[in-house]
Amino acid sequence: MPSPVRKPTNITLDPALLAEARAHGVNISRAAEDGLRAALNAAKAAKWQEENAEAIRNSNAWVEANGLPLAGRRPF
Repeated sequence: MPSPVRKPTNITLDPALLAEARAHGVNISRAAEDGLRAALNAAKAAKWQEENAEAIRNSNAWVEANGLPLAGRRPF
């Protein structure tokens, strides 16, 4: 699978952090991309939880009132 096309971007970083990363051979672009990807995944998960909070509460309330479906068929 070919690598995606990268877009040059300017970012502002803590100079001490940048120097330490360079001293340890960290690929700054890759680290920034990985961090951005992790932050985006966390933001999407938080948004999904917020959008589905009522449905989750309703489901939990139903299980609390009625028990787990098929709980009688559990082998443990």
